[in-house]
Amino acid sequence: MGIFNKDEAHTLIVGSGRLGASLANELSDQEKNVIVVDSDKSSFRKLSPSFGGLTVTGDATSINVLKEAQIEKAGVVIVVTNDDNVNIMISQMAKELFKCEKVISRLYDPDRRTVYEGFKIDLIYPAILSVNEINRLLQQKDSEEE
Repeated sequence: MGIFNKDEAHTLIVGSGRLGASLANELSDQEKNVIVVDSDKSSFRKLSPSFGGLTVTGDATSINVLKEAQIEKAGVVIVVTNDDNVNIMISQMAKELFKCEKVISRLYDPDRRTVYEGFKIDLIYPAILSVNEINRLLQQKDSEEE
């Protein structure tokens, strides 16, 4: 799929659900190099027809699949599967085995963040982001009523 500049570091996205595919499409539209990995080939249908990156079908907890996705050349690894355990494992592999500088991982259960301590992995918590946005909207409503 698409044009890929081999000289430029790429973003590796693990998980081609709604979030992963949206990120991949956005980065591709910005003419960034993107490789998307997912264990389910049909999940790539969420990628836009204009997606200019590459796709790899396979289990990203496998070292061979990560190597096929050129993880050692990735500038950023973004792990957004729908399974916290898988996200934790892949993020730690990216940091420890492949020495990736920038790793971003989605974590549904904020109580599990202790598993990430010491790995210097950036975490995104959908529940906390939602609460913060709802609070912002509520405060906006309150200030409009005053």
